[in-house]
Amino acid sequence: MKHHNLPVSPETVHWGYFSKAVQPAITVRSGDRATIETLTHHANDDYERMIQGDPAAEAIFHWTKEQKTISRRGSGPTEGPFKLGAGEGIGVHLMTGPVAVEGAEPGDVLEVRILDVRPRPSQSACYCGRCFGSNAAASWGFHYHDLIEEPKPREVVTIFELDTAGEPYAKAVYNYVWTPQTDPDGIIHSTIDYPGVRVDHNLVTKRENILQDIRVPARLHFGTMGLAPSEEDFVSSIPPSYSGGNIDDWRIGRGARMYYPVAVDGAYFSVGDPHAAQGDSELGGTAIETSLTGDFEFILHKKNDLGGTVLEGLDHPMLETDEQWSVYGFTYPNYLEALGKDAQTTIAHHSSVDKAMRDAFRKMRRFLMTAHNMSEDEAIALMSVAADFGVTQVVDANWGVHGSIRKNIFKCY
Repeated sequence: MKHHNLPVSPETVHWGYFSKAVQPAITVRSGDRATIETLTHHANDDYERMIQGDPAAEAIFHWTKEQKTISRRGSGPTEGPFKLGAGEGIGVHLMTGPVAVEGAEPGDVLEVRILDVRPRPSQSACYCGRCFGSNAAASWGFHYHDLIEEPKPREVVTIFELDTAGEPYAKAVYNYVWTPQTDPDGIIHSTIDYPGVRVDHNLVTKRENILQDIRVPARLHFGTMGLAPSEEDFVSSIPPSYSGGNIDDWRIGRGARMYYPVAVDGAYFSVGDPHAAQGDSELGGTAIETSLTGDFEFILHKKNDLGGTVLEGLDHPMLETDEQWSVYGFTYPNYLEALGKDAQTTIAHHSSVDKAMRDAFRKMRRFLMTAHNMSEDEAIALMSVAADFGVTQVVDANWGVHGSIRKNIFKCY
């Protein structure tokens, strides 16, 4: 077993997409471990607290009229003219990787164990050692067209501080209503529509003393984690799909094991979208977006060895913890295949919790019938009395429902 270190840098991150065409940042063997740093793409919501003084973050987010360190942000076009910028924000998350897995090939399953997760402290002179995150109640949120207070519509950014002295929790520091921001290329962003735009705090009004006496329990986890799909060279990081991605389940934290079907040689694992806390549904559009470092272990399960195991027939992401298994249903299990060449730009128009619930049901049924040798009638009865289904997220274009079954109901566990 070898332990690798993968820090964030302009050379080790890619912004807004999964890709089978990007040069791997590292290559691991089955059984290897890696310490991987991740940065939140929302760090520029408060540059002073979340970027300033951090050399790696400063380098990655650097954007002036003369130079933009990471030009492409999203899976869209890289040749102008642009409406928003290179990549057009078709995908927003800062992803670390890819991590290539030696010997991985289509049909295999990659197990990714999250051994530990810890926040990345601020290196700003004023806030050194403290940890911060941002929550955006944004235009893609479930709430956005159902507001009751003026002004309507509006996007609101709330900055949180994470206290890790004891049992970690987050407390709101201040919020502000998004006002139009002009990026260094002269493009005006009236809404939060392109990742990494630095918010000019002279243009917003900070409202302090908010969410008083509220402490949000921390749930450190990675919102976006998975493998490169096979259908396209560059695939938006926003909609989750069969190879993982932006699942946004707060349970994907320390102690979790995620299983992903391998779609391309080498698997090409990437991780990002780090969160300090999130509720089921991620209703407003984001979690508390922060920067985290994780310790991971990679186990490759070869396709010829899957028969008779819980991984037999697995063609979608699955979570295992000490207590339960969870499967993830989406509006479209593989939206890239279902919607064709315009899938990445049209998927948001097809979002449906009904379809996601149907997909989660089918995946849980398959799991119980395959992994636990149940008849269909047995599986349906057990799901109705012992499985828990919940809305994972309604903000990532390909909406998600998770189905969970507790291990302690099975005698062998």
